[in-house]
Amino acid sequence: MKTVLSMLLVLSTLPAAAQDWAKARLTSSPRHGEWVDVKYGNRSVHSFVVYPEVKTKAPTIVVIHEIFGMTEWVQGMADQFAENGYIAIAPDLLSGMGPNGGGTSSIEATKVGQEIGKLPPDQITADLNAVSDYVAKLPSANGKLAVTGYCWGGGQTFRFATNRPTVSLALSFYGPPPPAEDMARIKAKVYGFYAENDARIDSMIYPKGEADMKAAGKFFEGVIYKGAGHGFMRAGEAPPPTDEAIAKNANAKAAYDANKQAREDAWVRIKAILKTM
Repeated sequence: MKTVLSMLLVLSTLPAAAQDWAKARLTSSPRHGEWVDVKYGNRSVHSFVVYPEVKTKAPTIVVIHEIFGMTEWVQGMADQFAENGYIAIAPDLLSGMGPNGGGTSSIEATKVGQEIGKLPPDQITADLNAVSDYVAKLPSANGKLAVTGYCWGGGQTFRFATNRPTVSLALSFYGPPPPAEDMARIKAKVYGFYAENDARIDSMIYPKGEADMKAAGKFFEGVIYKGAGHGFMRAGEAPPPTDEAIAKNANAKAAYDANKQAREDAWVRIKAILKTM
């Protein structure tokens, strides 16, 4: 929790320009992205959808955000999955939970993580089911469904696989596993992406999480990326540290290089996995 709170504080105190790299990548994309409000019951889930440039019907993937909520980086990840042939939908799971019924953007940055921690598990599942139904029924979708998530979203990805039998692939990034008793409901193949310098999460997966999946007779394949830290998919996409940052932290450059390599290696693996669906 200390690591997560530190990351939240850093993000909240950065000048806007410091996150411009995520926005720049998103705005330069040639793919069509749009915001939709997925409604069910008395809820409306504000979601970002990106379409691949393909001539045939495409598989779909739900992209679950980090504990930082909906960000341009998460939208960028959705775009990157669309770049690889998937219709991607990234829901803001804080939709309606902020002031005046707003979502992530309406909540003070340092309090986003606290608000995510208050989300009812059943509501999270219902939101994810709603957006999954939405993309699966799109005319350009072929009916196949995958899910991926990062940090808090990585844990929710693993958990959603226990609650949605139509999920074919689950790509869980540095998130904890669900309770062992829930794993029997999993129908998907689960792939884990973990950082070497992330003992908090790794200790939940190895050996117990992996052993529990094996005992349940479920497919699980995890990889630990050497030298990487928690959040390497985001950290490895950011610009390299400045000379000033390196002067303050002698390990900054080595940590960045490890995260960047982990991200590149993870994408090679992601693309290979997606081809099996």
